[in-house]
Formats: sequence, structure tokens, C-alpha cells
Amino acid sequence: MYDDLRWLGIDWSEGPDCGGPYAPYAQSERRSHYLEAWRLLRDGGWIYPCTCSRKDLTAAATAPNDSDDEPIYPGRCRNRTDAANFATPVDVNWRFRVPDGEAVAFTDQHLGPQSFRAGRNFGDFVVWRRDDVPSYQLAVAVDDALMQITEVVRGADLLKSTARQILILRALGYSVPAYYHCQLVRDDRGQRMAKRHDSASIRHLRESGLTPEQVLAEAEAYAR
Repeated sequence: MYDDLRWLGIDWSEGPDCGGPYAPYAQSERRSHYLEAWRLLRDGGWIYPCTCSRKDLTAAATAPNDSDDEPIYPGRCRNRTDAANFATPVDVNWRFRVPDGEAVAFTDQHLGPQSFRAGRNFGDFVVWRRDDVPSYQLAVAVDDALMQITEVVRGADLLKSTARQILILRALGYSVPAYYHCQLVRDDRGQRMAKRHDSASIRHLRESGLTPEQVLAEAEAYAR
């Protein structure tokens, strides 16, 4: 990925391959930060242990999208009061207790005003899995805060995730960055292009003989 980005002429001043003031940049090396956030959320009463067995929890550590979003949790464990008894997050799933009925609103720099109703558009979501893995929602919210990110740019399929992450940031007392959600790039069948669908990659385009200028020109034309 680094090689493909540099081939396109894209450079960066910090990251996993070159370090920087907010290292480490690999999430696998940032566990201590996520554990501290878990403790703060536990002590503040924002999260609770959940022992429900749900097959879809295995997807909680990956970025969701519009077709496989985390389903609304029915709330069986929501009123548990034993969170303080857990010294570590392992062996149970931990869910963020959303403020039911509250509208989580933000103005996207590309798509304009957005609003999602907690408890209706999304429910109590996983922040730590029983197999001791922090969820996507927790990890990226903590990383954005501790790395002092001021603008997050990502796909429009993550709009609802932004609402979840705003709740996490507020609970931890961090500032909320600005957000810019891009329209998804789709193939000629209208299917969003993604690794899971074996879509054409930058490496594939390189190997087909296209130049960086041609790839960037196509991307710019698509964006218009």
C-alpha cells in the first residue's frame, strides 16, 4: 500500500513506516491506550459487560459498512451494575450504553447536516470483544483524539459510525474532529469497490500499464 501510494505521488509526514510525534501508529502497538479508554468508560458508567452470544460480534473489530452494520442490540444485559468487578475486559463483550432517543448530530463538510437517533438508528454498540480485542469504534476514536486529528476523511458508508464515535469522544472528554465523508467508488454494476469484493486495486492498475497521471485523472473525473 505504501509503495502504491508513493507511485501515485502521494507523500506523508508521519505514519507506521516513518514514525512521528504520536507514535506508535500501528493499532496492534497501541493496546495500552485502548485499555486506558476502556477503564475510563467503565469507571464513568458508559459501558457494561454483555454475556449474550451473538455470531455477528466477530465483526465488531472491523470497519462496518452500509450492508453489514452492527444490528441494534435488544438490551438484555443493559441494566447490569457489576462493571466495576471486572479488572480487565476479557471474557465478556463490552457495550456502550447509548442515550436512547438523543439525536447525535454533526455537519459533514461534504454531505452537510447529519443526524442519527440513538436507540433507533443504532443501539448499544460493542467497544471491546470477549476475545480481548478492542472494537473498530473504540480504536479509531481513541487514535483520532490522542493523535490530535482535526479532520477525518472517509467513506459515506461510515456516517453512522461517526455518530457512535462522537459519543465515545464525548464520554472520554475529547474534542470532536471535523468530518468529510466521500461518496463511495462503485463499479459498472453499482457495487462499491472494496477489497472484500476483489475489486481492481492500484497495484492492478499499475500492472495494466496505466500511468499515475492517468489513474489520478480517472479518479478526478469520477469525483466530479
